[in-house]
Amino acid sequence: MSNVDIIAAHYAASDRGDLAGMLAPLGPATTWTEAAGFPYAGTYTGPDEVKEKVFGAIANDWDGYRFTLGELADAGDTIVGIGTYQGKHRETGRSFTARVAHVWKFDGGELTSFEQFVDSVPVVNAAEDR
Repeated sequence: MSNVDIIAAHYAASDRGDLAGMLAPLGPATTWTEAAGFPYAGTYTGPDEVKEKVFGAIANDWDGYRFTLGELADAGDTIVGIGTYQGKHRETGRSFTARVAHVWKFDGGELTSFEQFVDSVPVVNAAEDR
């Protein structure tokens, strides 16, 4: 599979709610960076840490949290997914919509990193107790 096919398969797994399929491209040394200001900000390494610190936390905090892909750009060893996050916070009951870009980097056909760029303000506002 090409790099863009690998990432397209990740997003297809996300659409199905298939966490194992979403984590399949990650190797033990793959870094995953959630943007500063985002509730799960930080850099995590490998599928187990990403599963726990990102997807597990999201599943715990949100109902109907999803990413909708709008565009997938193929730049060879860099793939960019642009889309929208949506969800409803379990504690506050508030919903949000936020634009996001995901930058995926490959080296020799192996996924080396993921980096999220997101408008985190709507997400944080939905999660904050007011």
